[in-house]
Amino acid sequence: MKRSFGILPYKVEEGLKLYLVHMGGPYWKKRKRSWSIVKGEPEEGEEPLSAAVREFFEETGQKIEGNFIPLGTVKTPFKTVTVWAVEAEPDTKISSNSFTIEWPPHSGIKKEFPEVDRAGWFSPEDAEKIVVKSQIPIIERVKNLLQKN
Repeated sequence: MKRSFGILPYKVEEGLKLYLVHMGGPYWKKRKRSWSIVKGEPEEGEEPLSAAVREFFEETGQKIEGNFIPLGTVKTPFKTVTVWAVEAEPDTKISSNSFTIEWPPHSGIKKEFPEVDRAGWFSPEDAEKIVVKSQIPIIERVKNLLQKN
């Protein structure tokens, strides 16, 4: 099973807010649950947290650092996703890497799309309504963790 590693920035000023990205490309354009924690697969031999930090840079164009808090792992039908939270304030103006697919399907035309096309700050309640369903437990974990402190 594939593995993916991600970073979930948060800020607590004026209430807890979580940083999410909207997945790019035509498949996600009209889906309600098309937002995600910034994540991606490791390169060969790469440590999990290093992979998450690298993916954050590749998908947003921004470096992320701080005290990374492990939030654990969730399973999807296709992969496992391990996430760390960090108190940070990355900008919502992003510069993402891209991918190329045949679009429209079976057209023979190759098109390039950004991996993520925008970013935003959301309350946990709003985040739970827009993230892909498999990531809801991560949103709940960070909310519970930060409400205890």
